[in-house]
Amino acid sequence: MAMIEVERLCKRYGDFDAVRDLSFTVEPAEVMGFLGPNGAGKTTTLRILAGFIGATSGRVRIAGHDVASARDAARTAVGYMPESCPLYPEMRVAEYLRYRAELKRVPRGRRRGEVGSAMEATQIADVADLRIGLLSKGYRQRVGLADALLGAPPLLILDEPTSGLDPNQIREVRALIKQLGAKHTVLISSHILSEIEASCSRVLILARGELVAAGTLAEIRARGGRPVVEVWLGDGVERARRALAALDCVREVRDAPPPELGGACLEVHARSADPEALVAAAEHIARALHEAGVPLRRLAPVVASLEEVFHELTLAAADAAEDAA
Repeated sequence: MAMIEVERLCKRYGDFDAVRDLSFTVEPAEVMGFLGPNGAGKTTTLRILAGFIGATSGRVRIAGHDVASARDAARTAVGYMPESCPLYPEMRVAEYLRYRAELKRVPRGRRRGEVGSAMEATQIADVADLRIGLLSKGYRQRVGLADALLGAPPLLILDEPTSGLDPNQIREVRALIKQLGAKHTVLISSHILSEIEASCSRVLILARGELVAAGTLAEIRARGGRPVVEVWLGDGVERARRALAALDCVREVRDAPPPELGGACLEVHARSADPEALVAAAEHIARALHEAGVPLRRLAPVVASLEEVFHELTLAAADAAEDAA
């Protein structure tokens, strides 16, 4: 059974479709990245999953519970950390978490243990007696994360968990999320793409309320541009011609446009953008050039970054929407 099942989800505000015909699944113990530009529908979707707002149409199940017909059971399975975590600055950390545990209906006999476990997991036990308003931004984010852990939900939904943090604090929260991913299913929304690359096994990309890509990081990167292997030979027209002749025999090579005036670098277009296939193509290119006696200075597979693919996909969606308007 999937931890999250979304089927043809739509959310409409008047004439505006915030989310359109969205379908995806997230499996147990998976750390999933949820990406999209501003206005893509990410936060709206997360709020629907957490049970804070209703959908216009479609179906959402959390841990097998329908969010519409079994709202309480579905919400109990979710620990939600919004982008702007609504903390009470005048309350002390442990006091606030005990209060939140009571609101979440954690049984009285379990509250102290739940709060202690949440503080230990998020490494805030050392500030348990401090007022929240005195904490740094990083520690306040940790308090919000500890709140999400109360009740031991199997699913954590984190909306921009590193928003406003400095690089050191981001590294700390990233390590914390990795630890939590060992015991929870985690869905993370973030504008920091390096954060998603470091933390997530799969990615969903939204644009204008629609899903434009889903898959592993390798699968997403493989959608970006033409796969290229850069081959540095050194100058010389004759050397370049011999290299091109050798590359004609390499199965993984789609084409190798001749360098201008026998320049130093060939941009060899491979047949597959899959990172493993691209590395294999690079190895076969090196072997073919060696057997042909062509000196090779440097060779490098060029894999599209998540940022490049994100830009291409979301820009294409925006262009398609303008053409349809």
